[in-house]
Amino acid sequence: MTTYFVTRHAGALDWASAEGLTVDQRLEHLDVERIAPGDVVIGSLPVSLAAEVCARGARYLHLTMTVPSELRGIELSAAQMRLCGARLEPYRVERLDPEGMR
Repeated sequence: MTTYFVTRHAGALDWASAEGLTVDQRLEHLDVERIAPGDVVIGSLPVSLAAEVCARGARYLHLTMTVPSELRGIELSAAQMRLCGARLEPYRVERLDPEGMR
């Protein structure tokens, strides 16, 4: 089992460290081909990528925050992330059959 943290942001890495998260590998971009059953993927992935992670039998933890408009588009520090309520939330994402939408 490997724990991946998918982020390009130094503040997120600092936040994770301060929270005591154990991360085996930090990735800027996720190649889902490397994900195996039992792995854990942490990040803020697009829903389609999160669904692929879950389909491979891995666990997805979404890094969730409520970012006010004045902080959007800037690099957040770990302290700013905490002020925005940064937390990990587990999700199970499943791609549905498009035929079932009709």
